[in-house]
Amino acid sequence: MYKSYRGIGTQILLSKRKRDRSTSPDNLPQPPAKRHAGDVGRVVEHYNMRPEVGVKQRLQSPIIGLKSFNNWVKSVLITRFAHPVLSSSTPGRPGERRGKVLDMGCGKGGDITKWEKARIKELVGVDIADVSIAQARERWEAMRWPRFVASFAALDCYKEPLSKAFPPEKLAQPFDVVSMQFCMHYAFETAEKARCMLQNVSQWLREGGILVGTIPNADYLLERLDALPPSVQDLSFGNSVYSIRFEDRQSRPLFGHRYYFWLNDAVDNVPEYIVHWNNFVSLAAEYSLYPTYKEEFHQIFAEHQDQEEFKSLMLRMKVVDANGESALDEEQWEAANIYIGFVFEKR
Repeated sequence: MYKSYRGIGTQILLSKRKRDRSTSPDNLPQPPAKRHAGDVGRVVEHYNMRPEVGVKQRLQSPIIGLKSFNNWVKSVLITRFAHPVLSSSTPGRPGERRGKVLDMGCGKGGDITKWEKARIKELVGVDIADVSIAQARERWEAMRWPRFVASFAALDCYKEPLSKAFPPEKLAQPFDVVSMQFCMHYAFETAEKARCMLQNVSQWLREGGILVGTIPNADYLLERLDALPPSVQDLSFGNSVYSIRFEDRQSRPLFGHRYYFWLNDAVDNVPEYIVHWNNFVSLAAEYSLYPTYKEEFHQIFAEHQDQEEFKSLMLRMKVVDANGESALDEEQWEAANIYIGFVFEKR
């Protein structure tokens, strides 16, 4: 169905060539909401102000094709890499739920349904935005019984340990999976934040457990920056769907390499940070985390589009409709390819 249809959205998905790959392979009382300054304050304020909307309203988004596609990519990564690790977790009675997940940067709980489909036993969700955490908890509470156990806390896990928000008994059993979706790049404001983040991942993750996530593609962003004419003063690029603005053309620090990101109906000129991949890999190794997978989003699509499980998932998640037509137009496709998906294993 997907190959034979010639709608514009599907043509875009199927006709893209790969670019060259990178050469490098709630049991405790909650503290009152904090006031955050600087870049962190802007990020927290932005996500706290984002309204929670219903399914019908989300479908009216001008970038619904992009949102559906990104959601599909996350499902592919979770199904392919997290499900096997969760299924090998400590067994219980036949048919019993198994596996424990830490969702760092869980936001409003957008991935809760994915973890329910994984039949997990327990979820721990943390996010710096306290309003988002309240909404994630409400989303979990609205689920039908029986449901997995869940705990949520507002915590800056790039500056504070998980043990500050959760009692020892909640962390006694290690996690099988840590998920960080579209959020880890904020930790690379400083080396101290990146190290705190990795410590929170590694300290509570079992051996053989995985970190699965999505981040902006440093190679792509810097290629676009370098392609700007030398005479240009405004270091911006993008289209009607997204824009990225750098402050400096030459300075490229390993930490604190800042740019501003705007995404229609989603992100309003929020400061973000480049994750230089080799630096990330080297730093993660100090915490016994080693990469096993890294692909750009369009490569993930090319790799999984013909697999029956994920092909039918595209239809269920409205990446394509019953006729095989996609709402992902050319500009949304370009925005999707800002990102890469990755997996690290603790050894």
